[in-house]
Amino acid sequence: MREIFAGMPWWVKWVAVPVIALVVFGGLIASVVYFVVALLFKALVFVALVAGLIYVVRKFMSSSSSRSDW
Repeated sequence: MREIFAGMPWWVKWVAVPVIALVVFGGLIASVVYFVVALLFKALVFVALVAGLIYVVRKFMSSSSSRSDW
């Protein structure tokens, strides 16, 4: 493979080949990036919901214990 690229100009190695790779595998790359971003967003929403639930439960537990002191 190195022998093939040895006689080529620099722009073939560093411009043309990556552009061809993006054209050929662009859909695959885009779907992988979309999947990762969607997974991170869902994980963030999950963490936010669990944190909200913990906050509400602690607030309810602290208010119910203070009411029993009356």
